[in-house]
Amino acid sequence: MCEAAEDGGCGAGPGPARRRGQGHSHPRPCMKCGGSAALIIRVGDPFCRGCFHDYFVHKFRAMLGKNRVIFPGEKVLLALSGGPASSAMLRQVQEGLSRETAKKLRFVPSLIYVDEGAVRGQSLAQREQSLAHMEALLQATGFPFHLAHLEQALELPASILRPGPGRSGKPGPSYKEAVEGFIQQQRQEGDRNGGTFSPGPSTQVGDPTAPRLPTPARTQELLQLFEAVETSTAREELLQMLRTHLILQTARTKGYAKVMTGESCTRVAIKLLTNLALGRGAFLAVDTGFMDDRHGDVLVVRPMRDYTSKEIAFYNHFFHVPTVIAPPLCTKRREKPSIHRLIERFLLGLQEDYPATISTVYRTGEKLSPAPAKAISESERCLLCLCALDIAGEEELALEPTLIMEEPEENGCCQDPPAARAESKAAYIPLLCYGCRLTFKELGPLATLPPYVRAEAQRRIRRNGTAEPGGPTGGRGAQQELKSLEDRSPSLWGIDGAGCHPSHRMVGD
Repeated sequence: MCEAAEDGGCGAGPGPARRRGQGHSHPRPCMKCGGSAALIIRVGDPFCRGCFHDYFVHKFRAMLGKNRVIFPGEKVLLALSGGPASSAMLRQVQEGLSRETAKKLRFVPSLIYVDEGAVRGQSLAQREQSLAHMEALLQATGFPFHLAHLEQALELPASILRPGPGRSGKPGPSYKEAVEGFIQQQRQEGDRNGGTFSPGPSTQVGDPTAPRLPTPARTQELLQLFEAVETSTAREELLQMLRTHLILQTARTKGYAKVMTGESCTRVAIKLLTNLALGRGAFLAVDTGFMDDRHGDVLVVRPMRDYTSKEIAFYNHFFHVPTVIAPPLCTKRREKPSIHRLIERFLLGLQEDYPATISTVYRTGEKLSPAPAKAISESERCLLCLCALDIAGEEELALEPTLIMEEPEENGCCQDPPAARAESKAAYIPLLCYGCRLTFKELGPLATLPPYVRAEAQRRIRRNGTAEPGGPTGGRGAQQELKSLEDRSPSLWGIDGAGCHPSHRMVGD
């Protein structure tokens, strides 16, 4: 029997619940200035409002200053969703360009907002209301802004799936030289704007007479594309792909060299585990890192990735940062609707009991190398994500013959001309990496795919000189693969001796 039973130990019955923090009801001092703390970010890190503001601003500046990828005078496109993280990012840029700031930011910002109301179940009236709200917020910033609709992704050119021309082989000035040259130029101009870009009246870039919402026919085409997708996980991936391509096309056509997105540390950790589950383990460094240079001419940076969602929520609350919350994608499943939502619930639930969960996952991703995502030539590059093909030689999947068996009879037989055989899902498989292959299988029939995806796939198939799957990667034809399916070894399934796909092993295994 436990000796502490009489004092309410493990042998005693259930007693009254103890109150946590009964002896610590007095306010704790700020860890910086010693004043009364207004919040506690982590255990042992209490801040007053003023010191928390300085801490938040310093974190943003330190992230940009440490990486030194945004040069003075460059045009930068800020991708806004209206959520907490992107809204806090916009406020940091606004404060960094104000006259009262001691060390001002030196780039020229513009904003873009992508309306996704059609696939998020919003009515026309709700979309109009959300657009009007976002337009008012964007106009209040004083920066030029772009309003885009997800339906416009269906009109993108096929070139969006090709990396743009990078910087010329001639080395440019260093970051320090660029800063010094920019400051000298500002002094020569008389320091009229305090040495920085000064926001003027905000204007919408584009045709102001264009209708606010796309045509019903184009909206219906987009809805058919999403309705044909078999799973919610593939629907989330499709939405992310269309949004990224639409922002990238805007940056290219308007001359922006950099794009800023607002993924927080919490969102990065969720995305890291989600992409690992989706078979994108080889590309985690570019999918979640600070810098994503896979597109060549446009660099995507994530300056908010050091902030937790808790820090962002406190900052928006204390300093009255307006936000717009978009509804989630429509789904009929309440429990485990997608891998994305499942991973999010798992991590956030674990974070409640173990507060170091998010930071541990985040810092693990910091150790990954972006080298596996680099592709030298077009034949080694994934059609959809532009990362390197991580399927090589005999390490193929059984997905290709599976798609052939699922092809409808109207697609023809093996005697059809190459142009007809190119319009089969199996012909697209050799153009995709492992993760995109799994998602592509659930995207529905080819007729519903975005036109620019089909156009670029057909161009690459014709350029490779064969319409049979396996051509670009040196594999066998689709019909030969299906014929020998029963005789293939277990390696057909992409499983090595350790029981996992080779690209999913951790570095050093």
